[in-house]
Amino acid sequence: METDFQTVEQARLKILSLLKPITGTRTVAIREALDQVLAADLLSPINVPAHDNSAMDGYAFNSSNIQNSDITHLTMIGTAYAGKAFTGTCGNGECVRIMTGAVMPLNCDTVLVQENATVSGDQISFPPGAVKAGDNRRLAGEDLTIGKPALPAGKVLRPADLGLLASLGVAEISVRRKLRVAFFSTGDELRSLGQPLDEGCVYDSNRYTLYGMLTRLRFIELLDMGVVHDSPEALEHAMLQAMEQADVIITSGGVSVGEADYTKQVMEKLGSVNFWKIAMRPGRPMAFGQVHNSTNGDSAYLFGLPGNPVAVMVTFYAFVRDALFKLANANALPIPMVSAKLAQNVRKRPGRTEYQRARLTMGKGLLLAHLSGAQGSGILRSMSESDCLLVLEHDQGDLKAGDTVLALPFEGLI
Repeated sequence: METDFQTVEQARLKILSLLKPITGTRTVAIREALDQVLAADLLSPINVPAHDNSAMDGYAFNSSNIQNSDITHLTMIGTAYAGKAFTGTCGNGECVRIMTGAVMPLNCDTVLVQENATVSGDQISFPPGAVKAGDNRRLAGEDLTIGKPALPAGKVLRPADLGLLASLGVAEISVRRKLRVAFFSTGDELRSLGQPLDEGCVYDSNRYTLYGMLTRLRFIELLDMGVVHDSPEALEHAMLQAMEQADVIITSGGVSVGEADYTKQVMEKLGSVNFWKIAMRPGRPMAFGQVHNSTNGDSAYLFGLPGNPVAVMVTFYAFVRDALFKLANANALPIPMVSAKLAQNVRKRPGRTEYQRARLTMGKGLLLAHLSGAQGSGILRSMSESDCLLVLEHDQGDLKAGDTVLALPFEGLI
């Protein structure tokens, strides 16, 4: 490996160390808060549950009535429903029929599940060992205690969190403003959908894969700037325009050493630049930096991704995704990885991290990984036909069928 190459982990950590999260908040109704970033710790305004209540349908009583060596006999004196409490006091030798969620009657600390009771008229009985003191009782504040943190700042709010907010009576919540991301593709050979495909030209696919990946992060506001031609003037104009509206600019193409690749020189003119060759496949060339408009003070972070379609997707998940979480003040949700056994031999050169497209199947209780076709970084079809990326680690060499590898499932990502 060349000495000026960055490892994947080195590049990732350097990028994260240089980022300063955005500021600014907005207040939204909880139905608009899904996948948004919580702006501040939410302290519970109430106890949840508000009262001791029953976890089961059954019979509530005081545990001092339980006979340890003989059958316990109790007399039912009423019924407690969820939302309609029993208002009397349960005395010695008495019990109350109780439904799940109902407030525990006065002087009751235990619930016998109904399946364990023998019932005759208003009398119930149960043998020793059928119930222990405190069984099936949910304590007030057991889920959340008033004044204690219910949700932490930076949490990306999920469906369960919306339910939690509703259970606390919270109708509106303060979330971070959306992170604004502008993106465009570069290259004179690129055509947008609907344009004629001249000889030597290709349709731009990278903007659509980027759109799909970015849209999955719903705390982002997107600005699609189309295709920018290969000239320093066009690139500078596009970057200045993007800076006016966006916190982050993502480009694809123009980061190699080709004669018409101007991203580096434009970035160096407009700001600071880290231009790396990364020990990975696909996705070796990548640029990262911050660009500025000295006239009006606008600035934005810029990620210059490779032009090959698969390399765009790999570098996005290797570097850009976590960076966007940090910039949005969001606690990054880890990308789930699973272990799988290789179904075939795989060639791998030590000294670089490789991402190979594969499909997972289940065989004899184990996940098996099958490579899905040609692995060239320009072959987007094999990415579409795959359901995961195999992450072959930096120091690994050739692997054999049956070896264990890590797989990055696409579900929820791509």
